[in-house]
Amino acid sequence: MSKLISDKYEQWKEECEQRFLKLKENEEELNRIFIDIYGLNDELTPDVADKDITVHRVYDSKDDVPESMKGSNYVRTLHDEIVSLVSYAVGCMFGRYSLDVDGLAYAGGEFDESKYTTYIPDKDNIIPITDDEYFEDDIVGKFVEFVKVVYGEDTLEENLKFVADALGNKGKTSREVIRNYFLNDFYKDHCKTYQKRPIYWLFDSGKKNGFKALIYMHRYKADTVAKLRTDYVFEQQERYRSRIEFLTSEYDSATGSDRTKIGKEIDKIKEQLNEVNNFEEKVHHLADQMITIDLDDGVKVNYAKFEDVLAKVK
Repeated sequence: MSKLISDKYEQWKEECEQRFLKLKENEEELNRIFIDIYGLNDELTPDVADKDITVHRVYDSKDDVPESMKGSNYVRTLHDEIVSLVSYAVGCMFGRYSLDVDGLAYAGGEFDESKYTTYIPDKDNIIPITDDEYFEDDIVGKFVEFVKVVYGEDTLEENLKFVADALGNKGKTSREVIRNYFLNDFYKDHCKTYQKRPIYWLFDSGKKNGFKALIYMHRYKADTVAKLRTDYVFEQQERYRSRIEFLTSEYDSATGSDRTKIGKEIDKIKEQLNEVNNFEEKVHHLADQMITIDLDDGVKVNYAKFEDVLAKVK
């Protein structure tokens, strides 16, 4: 059995195609039957337009979509499928899904750790997204681990490249491309999928990407924001300060283009640190309140309680 995501994708694409053709055939056969029953052969045709078939059809890119499918709400691309794979992986990171049980593994109530043996969910329900691998539970590292567990270590790099190529973000390596997707596009895609009612919430310091972290709404606890502040925001501030101190010493002994490059990196990190400092004040205010949420109130009501520190849902 193949352990390549590219092969799994091709299998899925073919499965969707066969399902599409079967449904089209069935609908046209039903049309013929009713046309014959009601004697409408001279007035109607049994043909059904491809774009009116209500199951998904998958194409490698938008350029591959034929004219007959233009306007259909059931067209998907390789990019869409990989975005869905990434979303599922994040669901496994939080325990919403499990590789060991079918369907939803957790959507509220008592969290049952026995449902997870193949891939273990994040322990504290806080997964940082930063522009470098600052934390052990960094989201890119967790995604790489997910791919390794599901598809095997031997095919890891080839699979990561396939994912990165499909996502199409900037980056010199597969991991950089995937990191940039999480930094810049994952949350937009998540909000789109969940129709502006996100179940994963993005704590976001701002445009400089100083600090971002996801939590799963259904695993939120009153002390989650306090943990985020003490275990992650404080850590990120300290790392930035240490990095600035190190780079400053490098800058003093550097010359020419190296000195310019280091200077730019110092400026960038100072801006990120300043952004995180402002963010920490807002997080501190909320952490002290130990806010509780009621899942029955829905996403919109609960999200509004933290709107000062969460990414805006557009």
